[in-house]
This record gives sequence, structure tokens and C-alpha cells, in this order.
Amino acid sequence: MQKVLSAKKLGENSLYYFTYDVDVKTGDYVVVEFEEFQTIAKVEKLDEKISKPAEDFGKVTRIASEADLKKFDSLAQKAKKELPLFKKKSLELGLMMKFVDAEYSLDGSKILIVFSSEERVDFRQLLKDLATMLKTRIELKQIGQRDEVKLVGGVGPCGEPCCCARFLKDFEHVTVKMAKIQSLSLAPTKINGVCGRLMCCLGYESQMYEEQLAKMPKINSEVKTPNGKGVVVYNDILRERVSVKRQTETDTIVIEEFELNDIEGFGSKEKTDAKKEENKKENNDASSNQTEREKRKNENNFSKNNDKNAKNSLKNTQKPELVQKNNDEKQEPFEMILGGENKVNSQNTQNNSTEKDKRNKNHHRRNFFKNKKK
Repeated sequence: MQKVLSAKKLGENSLYYFTYDVDVKTGDYVVVEFEEFQTIAKVEKLDEKISKPAEDFGKVTRIASEADLKKFDSLAQKAKKELPLFKKKSLELGLMMKFVDAEYSLDGSKILIVFSSEERVDFRQLLKDLATMLKTRIELKQIGQRDEVKLVGGVGPCGEPCCCARFLKDFEHVTVKMAKIQSLSLAPTKINGVCGRLMCCLGYESQMYEEQLAKMPKINSEVKTPNGKGVVVYNDILRERVSVKRQTETDTIVIEEFELNDIEGFGSKEKTDAKKEENKKENNDASSNQTEREKRKNENNFSKNNDKNAKNSLKNTQKPELVQKNNDEKQEPFEMILGGENKVNSQNTQNNSTEKDKRNKNHHRRNFFKNKKK
């Protein structure tokens, strides 16, 4: 099994992996060969455990000598002087190319020209012209805007050197969703870096924000606070505080800030369980108070009913003569007539009978005097 080490090419911050069979140690300068191109790299770490096949790695040929380092410096200066020539030639051919870097192989047999462009470029004619001028093999490599900043370097919006040129090994996938999760402004000037793409640092804390948001209530959701129910209007993720809008008893709208553990059903599990136990105890106390109030109410109703029954019994214990008299006064005779019953006053019936007797007596008297005259 071949041994693998990680090293950085001179002038770059990216890590590359190489197989080696020579005696080297960390910090040594070695001559490496990768895709038929020789250069010098500095060893960063030995015995790397990489699952990729050995064909994907370069190879360490030898430890770099003083002569190799001097030759590398002279070739680097030569390539830097030729960059304006490449730009001039591309403009003559009408090609929109931005030349970023050029590097000669350590043996001088090949030159690598790195450029960036926003569109696909047909550089076949340029390749022929440069080959006749330089009298060497030429390789043109197109890179993106991020790789351009990684090679050239720059200062980001934060005032620090760009992360890609300073310590990043590979570019992580960055999306606008990461900016939304962190409640950042979506204006391009706020979330774009020097390269014009989304800043790499958006992905540094994205996972932490997602984990924190999973523990917090959603915006516009209804929650229960110690002061009553309300609607969530803002989540302070870093301080774990929640701003809740609620309506008071005087119909006033207020916005209050609560700790996440004060919101029912959220926060750490231990504090949430303690909060549930406290609420359960309060509910039990409230229910016991309610049962006591109901018990007192039932006792009061029972005493009132006893007082009513006592009064009724006192009424029923009156003298029987008065009760009979009252009953007689209430009873009235009825007269059956066609279509129903009519009440008849006993005194009226008695008066009617006496008047009838008087009329009969008068009638007999009149008949007697009439017969006497005859």
C-alpha cells in the first residue's frame, strides 16, 4: 500500500495529495509531478488516509534542492512578465479573456495559462499563435470566478482576507436558503463576496442555525406564555428569546420578549418537563379550589332549601278553622251551561230565590182580589 501525504503548492493555499516513497518530513520542500507538470510543494502532513485510488494523486519525485528553488523563482518571474503579452494577443483576436496566472513547469517543457471568462471561449487560434511565440507546449485552463479570487486573493466585506485565499481547501455549496435561515438581508451587496457569488461564510453556521430554529416556535404561530396566549413575531436565535404579540385585557396590543424556556412546549427538555409539572400542579390546585367552592355552594343551597321547607311546614301548622274558612272562601259553585261551565255566586242565587217567592205571593194576592170583586 502506497503512502500518501498532503502538500501545498508554492503560491497557493489549496491542499493536494501525493504518493511518496522517499524519506520526507513535515515542512520539507519537494518536487512533485501531477498530470505531466512538475512544480515545488511544501509538505503539510504525512500518512494521510484517503480512500481515493492512487491514480488520482500526484507523485513526489525527490526533495527540492536550492537549485530547484532558484529555478522555480526565475520561471515564475518570466511567466509574470509574459501575462500582458497573452492579454494583448487575445484582444487582437477579439476574445473576452481575463488572464489570472501563468506557471512554467520546473523542467521548462510546458506552460500552464489560467484564465477566466463569463462565456465559453474558442481559443484554438490563440493557442497556435502563442505556441509559435513561446516555442513550448501550452495548456490553457479556464476557471470560475471563485477560483480566480482564490488564486489572486482579496479583501472581503468583513475587512478580512478572503477565506478561499486564506484557509479554505474546497468550495462548499452555498444557497440563498442559508441567508434566509440566518435572517440576513437578501440584497446582493450584503451576501455576495468579491467574486460576485454568495459568500462562503454563509455556510459556516448554517447547520447551527437550523438546529436552533428546530427548537424554536415558527413565526406567526400561536404560543402560550406566562402572561397569556400570543402570536410569535420574531425569534432571537442566538439569545434564544422569542418576541410575542398579544392582546391585554384592556384591548391593547403589546409585544413582549420571553425566554425560550418560558414558552410552553419549547426549550430544553429538562426545563420543559419542570414547566409542565409546575403547570400540572397549578391546574390541580385550581381544580381543588373549584371543588371547594362548589361544595360550599351546594351547602348554601341545601341550607336555603331547608329554610323554605321549614316555612312551608309553619304555614301548614295553622288553626284548622282558619284553613277550612280559607278553603270555603276559595270554593265557588259552578253552573252548567251550554258550551262550558260558569261560576255562580252563592249569595246571588239566594237573592234570586227570595225575589221569586215575593213575585209568587204578589201574584196570588192579585188573583184573590180579582175573584172577590166578581
